Amino acid sequence: MKKYILPVVSLFLFLSCNKIEEKIDETVQKTTETVQQKAQQAVEETVKKTVSESLNSLTNSQDVKFNQVFPDGGKSVVSEETGKKFKFPNGSEGYIFKYKSDIAVLLPFLEKQPTSDENKSEKTARKIDGQSIIDKISFVSKFLPENTLDTSFLEDIKTDKNIEYYKLKRFPNNSTIIYNPKTQTIIQYVEVNK
Repeated sequence: MKKYILPVVSLFLFLSCNKIEEKIDETVQKTTETVQQKAQQAVEETVKKTVSESLNSLTNSQDVKFNQVFPDGGKSVVSEETGKKFKFPNGSEGYIFKYKSDIAVLLPFLEKQPTSDENKSEKTARKIDGQSIIDKISFVSKFLPENTLDTSFLEDIKTDKNIEYYKLKRFPNNSTIIYNPKTQTIIQYVEVNK
C-alpha cells in the first residue's frame, strides 16, 4: 500500500503544481492586460485633454480680414474671404484664411509685403511638395472631435494632383499656401514668428 501511496501523492503534487502554475500564468496575463488598458486609457485622456485645450484656444479665435494681416494699399487681391486669428497653448499666434484669388497676382503681392528682418525673409515664394502638409493635416484631424473642423477639403487635396503648395517666409509671417487652380480657392496658414 505504501508502494502505491508515494506515486499517487507524487502525481497529486505534480498536478497541483501544474494547476498553480496555470493560475499564476492566468493572473499575470490578466494583470498585464489590465495595465495595458489603463496605460492606453491614460494616453487617450492626455491626448484628449491636450486637444481640448488646443480647441479651446482655437474656439477663442477671432474673425480677421486678409488686409488686416497683409495691407493691400486699396486694391483687393482676394475675394470671398474668411479668416481666423488664433493663439496656440504655447502662446504663438497664427492665422488661417480661405479665399479666392489668382495665384499669379497673389504671390507677387505677398512677396512685396514688408518684413521686419530682411535677413530672415525670403524674396520669392517657393513651390513645395504637399505630402508633408497632407500628412500633418491628416494626423491632426484624427485627434479632433467630430464636427470640429470641416476636413472635406482634405480629401480634395489628397486626390487632386493639380493642387499646388507654396511656402513664403516674410518675417515675422511664415505662410503655407494651398492652391486649387480649378476653383482658384486658396487656403493660407500664416504662422507668426516672434
